Amino acid sequence: MVDAARRGFLRGRPRPKAELRPPWARPEAAFIDHCTRCRDCLPACPQGIIVSGDGGYPTIDFARGECTFCAACVSACQPQALLRRREGEAPWPYTAGVGPACLPARGIECRVCGDYCAARAIRFPPRIGGNPLPEIDASCCTGCGACLAPCPTDAIRIA
Repeated sequence: MVDAARRGFLRGRPRPKAELRPPWARPEAAFIDHCTRCRDCLPACPQGIIVSGDGGYPTIDFARGECTFCAACVSACQPQALLRRREGEAPWPYTAGVGPACLPARGIECRVCGDYCAARAIRFPPRIGGNPLPEIDASCCTGCGACLAPCPTDAIRIA
């Protein structure tokens, strides 16, 4: 039996490591099979956050901005690697998470991520004896990435 990854490599379509794909991307294996690396989704993104990643496949770069879920990338994707099946469908299952590098965890007042969160998914409940720590409400968080770029310590990740 031939290894599917080896076969793809020999065809010039290596299977890159899993990365954050654009909204409404098919599951990774199906995405790689459908994506032709045509790059049509890159200029279609009005925020400019879709970039060419490993192997030329599109990935999201939140350092450039946030995703507004406008679905322009989906409309530009002719091979249907990005596929919105129905209106109201969640663009992806990702949400933000706060890591140990967060300034309030170190005793420094910072609420920058909450200021940039349009969904108001990041709250700062009062805490006795210290600065309020950010709490992310996963039911409200869209994973748009608005909180990532302004974070001074890169403590926020989308996963």
